[in-house]
Amino acid sequence: MAHAGWALTTVEVASGPVACLEVEGKLYALESSLARVGFPGQASVIGLFADWGRAEGALAIAAAEVDPADLVTASRRLAPLLYPGKILCAGANYFDHLAEMGMPGAKKEEQRLFFFMKPPRNAVVGEGATVRMPIGTEKFDWEIELAAVIGKTARNVSVETALSHVAGYTVAIDFSARDHNRAPETFYKLDWVAGKANDTCCPLGPRFVPASAIADPQNLGLKLAVNGEVKQDGRSSDMIFSLAEQIATASRIMTLDPGDLILTGTPAGVGVPKGTFLSIGDTVDAEIEGVGKLSVVIQAAA
Repeated sequence: MAHAGWALTTVEVASGPVACLEVEGKLYALESSLARVGFPGQASVIGLFADWGRAEGALAIAAAEVDPADLVTASRRLAPLLYPGKILCAGANYFDHLAEMGMPGAKKEEQRLFFFMKPPRNAVVGEGATVRMPIGTEKFDWEIELAAVIGKTARNVSVETALSHVAGYTVAIDFSARDHNRAPETFYKLDWVAGKANDTCCPLGPRFVPASAIADPQNLGLKLAVNGEVKQDGRSSDMIFSLAEQIATASRIMTLDPGDLILTGTPAGVGVPKGTFLSIGDTVDAEIEGVGKLSVVIQAAA
């Protein structure tokens, strides 16, 4: 469990999705837990970001006063945020990943931070047999990413103040149809929507941990395995542009709203440099230090 002593998740029960407060590995219904401490009407995780400052204080109090009557038994975890707002993804943002993609020895001053986007409602899924191969792809690849959740509106913010706009973190996997992503016969060369914005290709989970639980988002271990074989094993310290720099840059392009996500890039170990790709039935485990492990199974296209 994170140092804050609590986390948030959304789980599946017979009646549908239920938002939960996670304390010491046990799940408590969010709505009743918060109502007990004077913060009623909070039935979803995403709803908390309408007033994250107040919500965070209430969550800390509720976590210290959990009631066994609120315990929830879940069949599986869904994405913690059903559903986030905008999903911005930083491209090619780790030095070692840039090297494996054909640019060794890259210098930060020679790089430009860029983003692509994923559609939140159709791309976001939780754990389990939830990810479907994009239609027609033969080069389906993986990328583990630290995802930051915006908790306070950010517009043209400074690098120095950027992290104050982060509510917390979750694990994301950016699944990519590499063959759909490339368009060498065209003047634009890359098709980010075809390669990155496919349904089910942005799993999130297993939980949301508050920013107070992560001492330094630039010093976290990230590890991804396919069928138990470790493919990626890196640290967020290898980012070219820090999370704070990403937020500052993105907020100059567009307003970042509470509940938006920023996926911060991936370390080396993706499949495309070796020509190794995912198959139907493969299990992908993505784990980030201090956040948890997200496990999904690849299904056939639909």
